[in-house]
Amino acid sequence: MSTPFSHFFEKINQISPLDADFTEVLEPIALMPKMLYFRGKMPENMVKKEKSQKPLPGLESANQPHSERPKTVAIVGSRHNTRYGEEVAYRLAYTLASKGVIIVSGLAYGIDSIGHRGCLDAGGRTVAVLGTPIDQIYPANHRRLAEEIVEKGGAIISEYAPRTEEYQNAPLGYGETGVKNGFLVSPEKTATKKNPSLLTPPFEKRDINMTTSFLYRNRIIAGLSDIIVVVEAAQRSGSLNTAIHALDQGKEVFAVPGNINNPYSKGCNRLITEGASVYTEPDDILRVLFPEDFIKKSQKLKKQRLIGDTDVESAVLQALASGIKSGEEVMRAKLLPPEVFNQTITLLEIKGRVKSMGMNNWMVV
Repeated sequence: MSTPFSHFFEKINQISPLDADFTEVLEPIALMPKMLYFRGKMPENMVKKEKSQKPLPGLESANQPHSERPKTVAIVGSRHNTRYGEEVAYRLAYTLASKGVIIVSGLAYGIDSIGHRGCLDAGGRTVAVLGTPIDQIYPANHRRLAEEIVEKGGAIISEYAPRTEEYQNAPLGYGETGVKNGFLVSPEKTATKKNPSLLTPPFEKRDINMTTSFLYRNRIIAGLSDIIVVVEAAQRSGSLNTAIHALDQGKEVFAVPGNINNPYSKGCNRLITEGASVYTEPDDILRVLFPEDFIKKSQKLKKQRLIGDTDVESAVLQALASGIKSGEEVMRAKLLPPEVFNQTITLLEIKGRVKSMGMNNWMVV
């Protein structure tokens, strides 16, 4: 890592969630963070042009620019993923990033890091939400991954302040558990300026509050995303907690179905039985994010299906697509001799372009 970049990675920015286009979507979530700390660059809204019927006064063109938040998808799952989960998560992240989608995850072992990696390999931007203070990369083994995320235009985010700041100026606590300077404090142990030793790091394995801080951050992962995809998850998994937050926020949740005998698929399979959408391929997500593109694609494919290898084939396909089913009616409509129609329809059936419905009735496939 070069020296200039090292300084860039160490720079910590502080904003209110409402100060940035990318994070203002957190306003309606439960327990909106009062402050966010981040390294790197927050994704920015994209400026697009679209035709308007009435151009603004003084503008010659009817193409009016407007900004749009980049599509964002959270990819989460088990820390103990299988090879199947790795392949699914990587392909999904890579494909979405190639389309300009921002990938959000939690920098954890397993599916989280695979999602970040797939996005980076595709040249995309990814955002990692920490459950620890912004100056404490967890797990420590992922520091290089965090550096690469920042280096390639992404961001590392945390609601927990750097440990080096004056803890008395840190955000207030949340509900049952207080937060001071990024450290969780049990309600019966209120830290004071005279007794800072009661501030317990949530990321130490010996501290039960570690789970709490990571569960808190899941609401932010869900809140930043348009869609949440759970790749692999055990029956009791933090990924399910993210899915619950997403459902509470009105977001669509996809789950990857898995082997019923695999303990790390039980959570996903349960989500599906309880109403989550089934994920089978990246197009499942792209179809929701970019519906207009898929309508155009569908219309284009539909037109292509009606073009045969000869003019006669095209005429037969177009007649069937118009609603005519009977071979006799096609012959009358297109003035085709029986021998020409029979030869043509046979070739189309062999090519897989039409399907017999019996009694000389046909349909385009």
